[in-house]
Amino acid sequence: MQSISTAQQPMVVLLHSSASSARQWDRLAETLAPRFRVRAIDLHGHGEQAAWSGNRPLTLADEAALAASLLEENGGVHLVGHSYGAAVALKLATIYPESVRSVAAYEPVLFRWLIDDVAHQQRAQEVIAVATSMRDELAGDREASAARRFIDFWSGAGAWNSMPAGKQSSIATCMRAVLQQFDALFYEPLQPAQLALLSMPMLFIGGTHTVNVTRRIVEVLRMTLPRAQHTLLQAMGHMGPVTHASEVNRTLLEFLEAQSAPGLQRAGRPWSPPPRIERSQRCGGYGL
Repeated sequence: MQSISTAQQPMVVLLHSSASSARQWDRLAETLAPRFRVRAIDLHGHGEQAAWSGNRPLTLADEAALAASLLEENGGVHLVGHSYGAAVALKLATIYPESVRSVAAYEPVLFRWLIDDVAHQQRAQEVIAVATSMRDELAGDREASAARRFIDFWSGAGAWNSMPAGKQSSIATCMRAVLQQFDALFYEPLQPAQLALLSMPMLFIGGTHTVNVTRRIVEVLRMTLPRAQHTLLQAMGHMGPVTHASEVNRTLLEFLEAQSAPGLQRAGRPWSPPPRIERSQRCGGYGL
């Protein structure tokens, strides 16, 4: 049976969540490597990517620009994102609809939708309160306290205290970058109706035990994009891609294989080591 060369394999671009890095996707990269080329990129202020230093506030379009060359060089890619990375993936799809083959998004945190949702203002106030608390802590140079507020919101009270000191330190160093991401999401103009115009296959994943904020966003996606694939995974929360990596990765693999050409799915080739994803001692240790 004729093998498929590496250059012919479809590319998958992986976009991580806030306070994480490309390392978040190491296990998924291993899972995908036999059939796909994989690139996991660091977003601004995370891993090896410098913090945003422009003369204006950071936007999702600025984050999307970090992956733009991959779309152009490879004639189209599949996008996978989690949380903030999922929001960036959807932004990429609207900017480069002809270059995105599919999008798989685990609980994209498009907070602006909550702010504009008059009937569910309590959800918006919850996440605004987190950002406000973080802003106050960072104004007093209390990065660890800001990180505690952030982690306990997404993973439950006590999650921060359960982390090793080294991981806490790594997360704390990127809280200013995370706050920039919150602001980018609060002011992001992307609307659900814009996503409804997209024609590429889309998969939206949520966890049954997630927080109220993202539960509402998942509901909006289901109502706005009924033709997309929507999956709720049992017994996991917003950090499902980290806490339940095997199950989430299996779901992602099944979706991506379904988007591949039948010839590629049948073709066999020797297993090769997964693509190298650079490690960093800077921000990016959450869940790893």
